[in-house]
Amino acid sequence: MQTVEANGAEIPVVGLGTWTLRGKECTRLVEQAIAAGYRHLDTAQLYDNEKAVGEGVRASGRRKEIFVTTKVTPENLHAKDLERSTHESVARLGFEPDLLLIHWPNSRIPLPETLGALNKVKREGLTRHIGVSNFNIALLEQAVKLSEAPLVCNQFECHPFLDQSKLIAACKRHGIAVVAYSPIARGRAEGEKVLARIGKAHGKTAPQVSLRFLVQLGLVVIPRTSRVERLKENIDIFDFELSAHEMTDVRALRSRSGRIVDWSYSPEWD
Repeated sequence: MQTVEANGAEIPVVGLGTWTLRGKECTRLVEQAIAAGYRHLDTAQLYDNEKAVGEGVRASGRRKEIFVTTKVTPENLHAKDLERSTHESVARLGFEPDLLLIHWPNSRIPLPETLGALNKVKREGLTRHIGVSNFNIALLEQAVKLSEAPLVCNQFECHPFLDQSKLIAACKRHGIAVVAYSPIARGRAEGEKVLARIGKAHGKTAPQVSLRFLVQLGLVVIPRTSRVERLKENIDIFDFELSAHEMTDVRALRSRSGRIVDWSYSPEWD
């Protein structure tokens, strides 16, 4: 599995997103993903599946090979809550995560307090690396200045239909990896004619072209699926390469209005 290096972390470029997966189904899919070659798993306190993900990882017998990310909910960003909830995440997983993220910024809680606590749990060995998720450029710049330890990633929505070029460039300036969630736009890639045309030329599907496009940009992708056959499809993107012309064609699909994930508590997007 190829990796992206970011401030000391080696992050496998394709991971399994586990949002909406629960219980035994989640554990089974995690085991199957690892058997299929996945070495990166993404969970969160908000997903209510850390225990199931941890059970799948432990059952595989390959914990040392797997890069596991979890995320702290916006409600747990006060120092004492972040520390408590991180201990709880470790207990549910059954091991320390490789990467701990602030899942969403919380404007009601001072960012210096949150970053201080995030650094503290890292110093205490509760996670190997730290980072952020859903941070815009202004928040990312603040977080970089506030954090004693280097931030290794910013995880945010990224796919061919959304122009995130400014935020991607900001991350790269700081050596921070971009981890793209919803990388096939929750299925929208499936029916897109340009992606399908390019895929046909390579013997690949439109979603595989979407993933390959992001990987060639140097991004990490964490597509979510509950289907075993899609697990294999999503990771089978390393035996072809998009040409410069094809990359340009996919870039032309981007717009500022292609966003899928947006909540009342979202930051002001770039």
